[in-house]
Amino acid sequence: MNIWKLDNGFELPKVGLGTWLMGGNMEANSSDDEVCLRAIQSALDLGYRHIDTAELYGNGHAEELVGQAITNTKRENLIIATKVAKTNLQYEDVLKAAKGSLKRLKLDYVDIYYIHAPNPNIPVEGTMKAMNKLIKEGLIKNIAVSNFTIDMIREAQSFADTKIVANQVEYSLSTQLEDNYGYSKNVCSEMVPYCQENGIMLVAYRPVNRGELLEPNKILDKVAQKYGKTRAQIAINWLVSQKNVVTIPMSQNETHLKENLEAGDWEMDPEDIEALGVAYR
Repeated sequence: MNIWKLDNGFELPKVGLGTWLMGGNMEANSSDDEVCLRAIQSALDLGYRHIDTAELYGNGHAEELVGQAITNTKRENLIIATKVAKTNLQYEDVLKAAKGSLKRLKLDYVDIYYIHAPNPNIPVEGTMKAMNKLIKEGLIKNIAVSNFTIDMIREAQSFADTKIVANQVEYSLSTQLEDNYGYSKNVCSEMVPYCQENGIMLVAYRPVNRGELLEPNKILDKVAQKYGKTRAQIAINWLVSQKNVVTIPMSQNETHLKENLEAGDWEMDPEDIEALGVAYR
């Protein structure tokens, strides 16, 4: 089974498509639009359903590209997620940001709306009140957070009228103990169990840690040889073998898109999952 489903019925495919760096970095860049559009459309043709983007990516241009790419795909077959930037977390700013994202995506609603990152200078109460309003208006279907600690999730949930369905964090074999940004520590030993116990999806970004897990490694290569899989597929499968953990690798290469999607379709033996985890701690 290549999906995880929470007790409340919310579900996500184990492998989705990330769009960071499509359409530019922090500023819009249209030079690779054809390549990006082709990649998203190829992903849809291969069977991807979950597409993750953000208003921050390419200063909104990634959302525009997603909106163009999904034009001919049935809306009910898609799970579209986007994020409000941490600079836009005041009540009115959240509402404005959400409507801006919907306009760029050419959608009436998004399935998941994330707080992209916490902002210690903006109380989360007002942010969540805006999220509640967006839910009531039908502009977003589910509330989620990103780069939040356990305490931050608890605080945000206390102001939410509906269940927070996901926390998106940097997580991979080589970032089990600490991510590259300093947002999350002990994801494997603390955050994953918390999410599993509290009915929250953990959405892992950078599943191969910016290519680090594509480098030779004795244990990883041994496991890859055993199953006849690529290093990336082993790294991704290790993640999604954990209950309610999904991932959103970004690729513009059709071969890699196919490999990534197929990484969620099979199971490793428990001893191999354990050996991999130990090897990278």
